Amino acid sequence: MAITCVPDATAEANEAIRRFMAARTGRPLWPEEQDKYEELLDTWAAALRGPTTN
Repeated sequence: MAITCVPDATAEANEAIRRFMAARTGRPLWPEEQDKYEELLDTWAAALRGPTTN
């Protein structure tokens, strides 16, 4: 099943990850870059979960 519509926050997070990784094509991430990549992934995961209701 294909997802045909993604929320703006998810699309923005995906694009940020793509830009980040494209700038580093062909080499492993440096330790500080790995930290930034993990932050980007956390942002992406939060966007997928959507707003929290408390």
